[in-house]
Amino acid sequence: MSQITQTRAAARQKLRLLVFSALFAALIAVAILALFHIPIPTGYIHLGDTFIYLAGCLLPTPYAVAAAAIGAGLADLLTYPMWVLPTLVIKGLVVALFTAKSDRFLCRRNLAAAVLACLLSPGAYALAVIPLTGQAASALPQFTGTLIQAVSNGVFFFLTGGALDACRAKARIASAL
Repeated sequence: MSQITQTRAAARQKLRLLVFSALFAALIAVAILALFHIPIPTGYIHLGDTFIYLAGCLLPTPYAVAAAAIGAGLADLLTYPMWVLPTLVIKGLVVALFTAKSDRFLCRRNLAAAVLACLLSPGAYALAVIPLTGQAASALPQFTGTLIQAVSNGVFFFLTGGALDACRAKARIASAL
């Protein structure tokens, strides 16, 4: 293979990854903003984190981090702008727990990552709310609401990942990347 052919192949691969990252960012934003909401006393449950976890299972880490941060950050910018900066960091950390290196969505690492995400996200948002509101008492309600949100998305991820693994979707999607 000539150097020009290799360069073109690498450029096409990078473009595909950028397109998939942009698609995931859009899916994440739409899932948070409008796709599916279940009201709870501390806010609402949405499917955005499920798509963040799926992005972490499909995309190389830098692309998954960008998709998660941009998608969730955009949703916050349009609804709760004070949360944009914490969300950029928190969602980037959460998605970095997952791996795209397995041939399955529900490999050991991604199962552990979903469980850790259920702790990291609520803990980080509970810490972030203190300087945003100036009240330490706001941390517990924030933790509780985010915990419900994270656990719900963990369940959605297990169901979705299991269904996608059953039809061997990861190999088909990975071939498009």
